[in-house]
Amino acid sequence: QVQLVESGGGLVQPGGSLRLQCTPSGGILNDYAIGWFRQAPGKEREGVSCRNTNDGSTYYKDSVKGRFTISTDAAENTAYLNMNNLRPGDTAVYYCAVGPKLRLGVVCSVSEYSGWGPGTQVTVSS
Repeated sequence: QVQLVESGGGLVQPGGSLRLQCTPSGGILNDYAIGWFRQAPGKEREGVSCRNTNDGSTYYKDSVKGRFTISTDAAENTAYLNMNNLRPGDTAVYYCAVGPKLRLGVVCSVSEYSGWGPGTQVTVSS
């Protein structure tokens, strides 16, 4: 059972950037699809970006397209979420998780993912 740990969150002004990192214990990330999710206070956890390491298929939530980039480093066994031009609406606890490695395509629903870490807080505020 893969267990993940997120890092890299913090307080940033609107328009700023952060790079989140996801590292596993007891597993190899490339054996799975990788997902980044977030949960804001009073809201449900939602998929932000997911990537199928098999064919490279990638999903982005509409509101983050063009601003966020998901990537994986097989050599480092680490996944990243680069976040640029951050907005106050991006404020949330961010989680990474592993999901089904499909032959083609990618799914990005919370129910399909597991190995949740404790999350890392991202706060966008002036």
